[in-house]
Amino acid sequence: MSGPVGVGVIGAGVISDTYLTNLTSFPDVAVVIVGDLHTERARARAQQHGVPSWGTADDVLAHPDVQLVVNLTVPAVHVEVSAAAIAAGKHVWTEKPLGLDRESTARLLRDADAAGLRIGSAPDTLLGPGFQSAKRALLAGAIGEPLFAQASFQTQGPDLWHPGPQFLFAHGAGPLLDMGPYYVSALVSLLGPVDRVAAIGTRARRRRRIHTGPAAGEVFDVEVPTTVQLIAAFENGLQAQGQFSFDSALERHGVLEVHGTEGTLVLPDPNHFEGVIARVEPLGVLLDDERPEQPWIDVPQEGVVVGRGLGVLDMARAIAQDRSHVATGELAYHVLDVLLSAEESAAGAGFVTVRSTLDQPVPVVPSELDPFARTL
Repeated sequence: MSGPVGVGVIGAGVISDTYLTNLTSFPDVAVVIVGDLHTERARARAQQHGVPSWGTADDVLAHPDVQLVVNLTVPAVHVEVSAAAIAAGKHVWTEKPLGLDRESTARLLRDADAAGLRIGSAPDTLLGPGFQSAKRALLAGAIGEPLFAQASFQTQGPDLWHPGPQFLFAHGAGPLLDMGPYYVSALVSLLGPVDRVAAIGTRARRRRRIHTGPAAGEVFDVEVPTTVQLIAAFENGLQAQGQFSFDSALERHGVLEVHGTEGTLVLPDPNHFEGVIARVEPLGVLLDDERPEQPWIDVPQEGVVVGRGLGVLDMARAIAQDRSHVATGELAYHVLDVLLSAEESAAGAGFVTVRSTLDQPVPVVPSELDPFARTL
């Protein structure tokens, strides 16, 4: 493979705007077509971003210059669309989650492997300079040996801002499968594969109301728990706890901390590509009547900041360079397995053993990565 990798995008919804903004700025990628169920929406997105062609999903799969399909459809059809792309001989990058069940998702990975094709999956915030700078600091021993981690995502819910939020409260979403992939992918990248999980979940309201857009005022059903508490035990003996909620009056996003033998590492929001990274040192002697301030010691962020689409670029370069990409289908499958196991636990199964694992650690991204360099 030489020259820019030809990319076709399927799904012209809200998230396609940021993907196309970034993908059309990378010299190593050439977006040649946008497809959607509603071709007028595909046409609008294509023209907005200077993409030469538009049409249906079938038009994307049939396009001779498309080597890699970016699947931005709703979660319920992620596997179906990705499988069609594999059958058409295309590599696939898909938005999270990779699938909604283990069986069809595992089959998708097997089919891609048999065809000699690659699958990558969001979140690609894992490649951002914020997370990667923190990961390099952790590996360099900034807090000694890691012991445990904490994660939290709390919001009033996407029904307040999304014009069509129903799918975010349907099976395959909710805070666990919509936001959980960011946090669990980060934890797995830092601490390794998960061995078992336990969770509890609640559904605060059976129906929610759309607050913005043309459907504002409409009421829809809530199919999944909207607050989930999770405990994860990792294969190496480490542990983590997480909270994911669409029911919190207090907005608290992006809490991710790793605690070690010599301090705590505060990481950026795993849903963002940059942010504050800090190390907190132990106090030493602590008296009952003293609670001194614990300063946050800045950890430098190194690397070029972009956004969604960075995983597509890494995958395109990895295919051309015959190396592993970072956000692999195997990583996404393990994260999905963890989240589905948490769902099963929350339904009353107690601790659930995670069936999948990873053959190798998630790669570290070099600090000198330049998305805007021409390398192919």
